[in-house]
Amino acid sequence: MPAKNVTKLYRKDSYYHLFNRGVEKRIIFQDDQDYTVFTNYLRDYLTPKEELIDALPQSSIVERIEREQQILRMNNFHNNITLIAYCLMPNHFHFLVKQKEATAIHKFMISLATRYTMYFNRKYDRVGSLCQGVYKGVLVDTAEQLLYLTRYIHIQALELRNKGETFKTSQRSSYPVYLEKGKVGWIHPEEILGQFNQTSNPNNAYQDYVETDVANEKYIDAIKDIQIE
Repeated sequence: MPAKNVTKLYRKDSYYHLFNRGVEKRIIFQDDQDYTVFTNYLRDYLTPKEELIDALPQSSIVERIEREQQILRMNNFHNNITLIAYCLMPNHFHFLVKQKEATAIHKFMISLATRYTMYFNRKYDRVGSLCQGVYKGVLVDTAEQLLYLTRYIHIQALELRNKGETFKTSQRSSYPVYLEKGKVGWIHPEEILGQFNQTSNPNNAYQDYVETDVANEKYIDAIKDIQIE
């Protein structure tokens, strides 16, 4: 029987909640370098190639040409995947994305998982899959679900803050971007924050929305089978 929430046929121009965890619930981010490498891969895939090339540090001509060629060969999804929210926890991750083409999510997730697994296996001298089976995907049908899902993802980010994470520098969640702690070109909170434009400060209004004690029950039907621990 197929696993719950495994979406095999994705719709174009649609929103999805994507998530996965380490095989056997293992830790997939063991230190700060792991989080940084993973978010750098997200940046590489979701930023236009010309911007990546323009941002290259000054180096020898040979090194720069080699890096430019590497970027040009690399898969890139900035035209097809919009990352709205994310959170990286020690043994799992959540993304909220919109895809333009029906096959974009699959290509994006396979590229990201393959690249990070190769890095992780080299670093920790292991072999085999890093995550538990195929990534999971849940179609987000309504604007209300979309809003509640960002809250669900960012509530988990609060756990990081409660454990001492500094949001101004943390790369483990999109929540700092929503709080206007820094702009990141490959994270797009505009559609969500636009729902708070009637307030004098949409960032503060969104923070109040996320951090109230009201139970996030309206999205429960979509997330009750996730059971990520």
